Amino acid sequence: MIFADLIYEKIEKSGNPTALGLDPRVEYIPDSIREKAGNDADSVLLFNERLIDILSDIIPVVKFQSAYYELLGPAGIAVLQKSMAYAKGRGMVVILDAKRNDIGSTAAAYAGAYLSDGHFAADALTVNAYLGSDGVRPFIDACKCYGKGIFILVKTSNPSSHEIQDLKLSDGMTVFEKMAEMVNGWGDGLVGSHGYNSVGAVAGATYPDELKRLRNAMPASFLLVPGYGTQGGGAADVANGFDENGNGAVVNSSRGIMCAWESDRLKGIFSHERFAEAARDEAIHMKNALSAAIGKENIKGE
Repeated sequence: MIFADLIYEKIEKSGNPTALGLDPRVEYIPDSIREKAGNDADSVLLFNERLIDILSDIIPVVKFQSAYYELLGPAGIAVLQKSMAYAKGRGMVVILDAKRNDIGSTAAAYAGAYLSDGHFAADALTVNAYLGSDGVRPFIDACKCYGKGIFILVKTSNPSSHEIQDLKLSDGMTVFEKMAEMVNGWGDGLVGSHGYNSVGAVAGATYPDELKRLRNAMPASFLLVPGYGTQGGGAADVANGFDENGNGAVVNSSRGIMCAWESDRLKGIFSHERFAEAARDEAIHMKNALSAAIGKENIKGE
């Protein structure tokens, strides 16, 4: 099964277009886990496993931000590999957010490292395509070879993204619109049975008007939508990333779910030690908010 069908069907089955972002910092982890683990890397692994265990039945996708694991050195990379394998074992679609890019043989090496069936064995990888097509082709080739997917940075959620991405080209298009046009073409040959292809795009929730334009510009590309919750994006904002049937996008929440116990809505209800229960409460709340925004049914009986 190619990636486009995998993520579509996992989301359809769960009825939830949410991605759990596992970007853990040590301070997010309660004392009981840190004391049991004895070191930072093992603490992160136990923290991740607790969240995956309590959320994998309702959240179909997990996104690992590589930087937080690299921060812990070689032990952190081992934890990243173990956490990804653990999530896949619980049936989740695994996206590795490493934003890799290069050209020629180096791009091919990155593609082999992250998209082959060995080593990290992610289902999909985020890719920075601003080096041009020769920095993207090796990743597309790996998608075809291994049935994997990529999400290419198009319009990112950070405040300064306008400095480059919103610049106007000679034909009147913005840089991000030109990138969307290229992404739309790169997906040829990777279209699945549901009409989506395995070359997706990253489009931030913090720019809802642009998100709507990108949905129209890339009708066959799955959108990975960061910026929900802590960064300011809401359900009404991300609704623009979905097609008319409420499909075609997955919305990431990282700290909003991991640290839900300290949110305004749940503060005083859950303690730090009950972070996993709070995460589940927030995941259901987010799912229902998204469902209302895109016209899907809410989770019942939770």
